[in-house]
Amino acid sequence: MAEALTEWAAATGSLRQVLLASPRSFCAGVERAIAVVEQALRRHGPPVYVRKQIVHNARVVADLRAQGAVFVEELDEVPDGALTVFSAHGVAPAVRAEAAERRLPVIDATCPLVTKVHAEARRFAGRGDTVLLIGHPGHEETDGTLGEAPERIRLVPDPAAAETVQVDDPARVSYLVQTTLAADEADGILDTLRRRFPALAGPGSDDICYATTNRQRAITTVAAQSDLVLVVGSANSSNSRRLVEVAERAGARAHLVDGVSDIDLRWLAGAATVGITAGASAPPGLVDEVVAALSALGAKEVSEHTAAVEDVVFTLPKEVRQP
Repeated sequence: MAEALTEWAAATGSLRQVLLASPRSFCAGVERAIAVVEQALRRHGPPVYVRKQIVHNARVVADLRAQGAVFVEELDEVPDGALTVFSAHGVAPAVRAEAAERRLPVIDATCPLVTKVHAEARRFAGRGDTVLLIGHPGHEETDGTLGEAPERIRLVPDPAAAETVQVDDPARVSYLVQTTLAADEADGILDTLRRRFPALAGPGSDDICYATTNRQRAITTVAAQSDLVLVVGSANSSNSRRLVEVAERAGARAHLVDGVSDIDLRWLAGAATVGITAGASAPPGLVDEVVAALSALGAKEVSEHTAAVEDVVFTLPKEVRQP
């Protein structure tokens, strides 16, 4: 008991203010994907099967599961004839072919910005390029993009791989980027690739999504003014993990938390200012809960730093669009 009281006193003794980074929490692609599942449940009733997590957040998945969504890893877990949703991260053509072969009714919730990367992969590979995909191995988005042309796409996860990756023809090489990477991380890898392959071609516009960039810019400024940064998001969320790394590079101690229960009071010792942001897949309500907890611990001031105003809205797929 004495140790717990000591930690409580240390956590509350110095805390003065909370800085909220904006934008934070849901992006347009995540809102669209969640709406797809909710509308499908309303129109067709449960169960609605979802391949993989619709977005990478434990609270979102739990809420949708409570409404009747059934999350599966692969299509062989889906009963014949059952309505199936593809997640926001996209799928490889082989997955679409399997669904078509089984005649599963499918609603595609892939983020339009991920769909753009898939289209670029097909275009670059179709003209004979070796495509260098900057991204993290094992992530659903990179797996889906690799599946567009597995014989022509090479994954480049880090600077070391950029130094050693081989291409069929240095005069015919292009690159793509996973949408949820940190911009400075991707830029470092891209610098190496451009040095090695002067003819390297790229997409007409950045692959890293606007929401990822905006959240990283906002937390960079907030982290520079904070003793501690809390990033609200699940451990399997790539964009949330990148926010932790960006905050650390800006000079703050930073931790990823799924919610209030993950906050360790020892982190708050000596922290007068705590910065808060949330990954693009984390519900805004989770941030509100964290702010309320810090206010209860002694934070007297809550202010917001806005790096950008987002007004992007993506149209729902025709299968669930309101008439």
